[in-house]
Amino acid sequence: MGVAHQLLSRNALLNVAPINAIAATRIPVRAQSFKLFNTASKSSPFPIVPQFRRVGVVMASSGPVQKSEEEWRAILSPEQFRILRLKGTEYPGMGEYDKFYADGIYNCAGCGTPLYKSTTKFNSGCGWPAFFEGLPGAINRTPDPDGRRIEITCAACGGHLGHVFKGEGFRTPTDERHCVNSISLKFVPASENN
Repeated sequence: MGVAHQLLSRNALLNVAPINAIAATRIPVRAQSFKLFNTASKSSPFPIVPQFRRVGVVMASSGPVQKSEEEWRAILSPEQFRILRLKGTEYPGMGEYDKFYADGIYNCAGCGTPLYKSTTKFNSGCGWPAFFEGLPGAINRTPDPDGRRIEITCAACGGHLGHVFKGEGFRTPTDERHCVNSISLKFVPASENN
């Protein structure tokens, strides 16, 4: 089998693999890509800065993730489907990641795309996980039809994350609060991203 055929087969498998199979490996798809290309050694003339080591290639996207409603229902729990695909909201204070502050990356629970670094998470007291910025290119912003809020979605699969608010006076570098549903996220510890 030629190299090009192997790459096409690998990409086809990654794009259609059920999310449960990916989660069972405990290595998100983007982390696999990162491990394949992050080969800089200590003697490299272009060393990778440790703070950004897990982010560099992790942000790369293989393109949009498009699935039918039936495919999403097959890979998401009913509550994940309600929030990610139907733009629902979980109850405040009930989410798994509201008061969770371990070191790692928060991926989209629908498609596995890395969205937030744990270093951008802060306690806003709002009842949902709050971040002051997402990974570059990972999140789309769309004004709600009423113009009162800005919806945030995964740039790869369009999954609903929550809303972003600006100018609330939090002492963060961006003065933004990405108010995200926990169920829209899947946390991957830093130890699994190396």
